[in-house]
Amino acid sequence: MRSTKITRGREFVLAIDHGEDFFDALEKFCTENEVRSGYIPTFVGGFRRARLVGTCGAMDNPEAPLWDAVEVQTLEVIGGGTLAWDTERDRLAPHIHVSAGLKEASADGRTSHLLAAEVQFITELLVVEIAAPALTRPRLGSLYDVPLLTFDKQG
Repeated sequence: MRSTKITRGREFVLAIDHGEDFFDALEKFCTENEVRSGYIPTFVGGFRRARLVGTCGAMDNPEAPLWDAVEVQTLEVIGGGTLAWDTERDRLAPHIHVSAGLKEASADGRTSHLLAAEVQFITELLVVEIAAPALTRPRLGSLYDVPLLTFDKQG
């Protein structure tokens, strides 16, 4: 286990509009506002389509990360996540999870890591910047090359 005290920075409300790509809009917002570390305590909205980590088949190794994805459409979502910096690729590295109800399937639910999404109507986010410490997300080769959250310990 690792932990650190954070210093909160600015706080924002972000609305991603109909037809926008969720991750493109989030990255554009973070670039324009110079947000490199932070968290999204919650967001709500609709997605026309999304890709989530998942599979319909058996996993070869349940202890290893799953890199497969499932495509789902017409969703109502609630989610959250962290924003860190990928120093190897010099870009934002968000880690977002969602719980979603499939409208056309009696709101059957899916919960997983969000890989891609197109907004339907609107998605509303709260974004809290972390001023210190800097959050990074390097890949750990000894753990299936999974990008893991890291930070320097603060007082």
